Amino acid sequence: MTPSKILFYFCISFIAGIIFESVFKTPQFVIWGVLITAVLLILIFSFLKNRNYLIAGFCVLLALLGLLRVQASDFHISADKLKALNDSGQEISLEGTIISEPDKRSTWQKFKIKTDVYGSTVLVNARRYPDFNYLDKIKITGNLESPFETDEFSYKDYLMKDGIYSVMAFPEIELISKEHQHGAFSFLCEKLFLIKQRFRENIKRNFSPPYSSVLEGMILGDSGAMDEDLKNKLNITGLRHIIAVSGTHIIILASILMSLFVAMGFWRHQAFYFSLILIWAYIILTGLSASGIRAGIMGSMFLFAQVLGRQGSGMRLIVFACALMLLQNPLLLFYDVGFQLSFLACLGLILLNPLISGLIKKFTKDNAKNAVDIVSATFSAQIFTIPVLLYNFGNISLISPVTNILIVPIVYWIMVFGFIFSIAGSFFQPLAALLAVPCWLFLSYFIFILNSFSKPWAVKVFQNVSWIWLASAYFALAVIMQRIKKMQRERLV
Repeated sequence: MTPSKILFYFCISFIAGIIFESVFKTPQFVIWGVLITAVLLILIFSFLKNRNYLIAGFCVLLALLGLLRVQASDFHISADKLKALNDSGQEISLEGTIISEPDKRSTWQKFKIKTDVYGSTVLVNARRYPDFNYLDKIKITGNLESPFETDEFSYKDYLMKDGIYSVMAFPEIELISKEHQHGAFSFLCEKLFLIKQRFRENIKRNFSPPYSSVLEGMILGDSGAMDEDLKNKLNITGLRHIIAVSGTHIIILASILMSLFVAMGFWRHQAFYFSLILIWAYIILTGLSASGIRAGIMGSMFLFAQVLGRQGSGMRLIVFACALMLLQNPLLLFYDVGFQLSFLACLGLILLNPLISGLIKKFTKDNAKNAVDIVSATFSAQIFTIPVLLYNFGNISLISPVTNILIVPIVYWIMVFGFIFSIAGSFFQPLAALLAVPCWLFLSYFIFILNSFSKPWAVKVFQNVSWIWLASAYFALAVIMQRIKKMQRERLV
């Protein structure tokens, strides 16, 4: 057994431990009993030099580590002192530093503050004015509340994965200081937010909604500028994943970039490095959000797997990246849909993309190879992510395959022209107005497709989708893929 395969089994064991503990909540005495037994068996098998049993013993240890990592996370949540003040009905005053870029809407804004005394993070929903900025030191006074929960959605779980257990709605806010205390990372983020704001102003100066909203979403990761009508149309047409810094978005973008660079004549390793640089430049520009970083890690692993060119190696890389991220934050597995979509999109491209691409190429000409790669990559990622989207959001776009074929090939060009236009506008506005023309043409096509296909019949809504259906969907997908592979092997023979 190769070292990479052993590491793969170790990672799988660790992830399995996290899943088991998240679902069943194992008592401490059971964990310690199994731990002692596993250590004794490892010592015995080391003495007997039985390698397979020794590896199995370490797999048990890694699974126990997954269990303990979840328990450590649960302890950290229960030990948060500020959470005990939630829903008390009393006004509470807290001083702290804004640690996120304020999300500014038309009538309100929201941001996170790190409190000085408790060290906890609070999500603040505030009035639109006055303006506050990243790293401003402020004092908030209001009622501390627990995030809401409904039958359809748990905002509490959604925030919990980011270490936020308390929210404060429209408090009185007093600015204490605008003298920012910088570390290396916070200094970088502050400068990036300033650049992002300049790009945002340039877009709004040259485009009106919905063009500006689409472009802001694509190149800056801003969904706040979109009105409900635009969001609804994106959901109906199955194009919402394009207007966001999501896992699926990054994975598809990585695949498109690799295909384009290879088609332009670059060697595969050169295409990998150029694609990697562009992906991380994009994530940095969008503000280095936690979801963006996670999507970037998955995208980087996918690109590396493409360079290796072996399905087994790609799977091991993706599972390794997944295990590392869960070691840092085990709550991602069940409470972060973006993390789930990133992982599944990668699996789709590694496992399903070669099958779909091979089937399509049988009916297309050789000069359409680049287009086939883009289409097959999009479908592969979507097929693997649809069950999770349906389980979490309860609707599925019936028109999505058509709209993605029509839109995905131009996403790259919208982003390229959008970046060039935004950068130019920061220095010379007349040049920006000229460069905005090709961007406007692609956006016009995007809006035309969006309006043409966003009809009520194009989306199917499901109520109370069960986890049993979710498991069954992926089981059926695995069976179908296995059958296709078997048929392909029989043809080769």
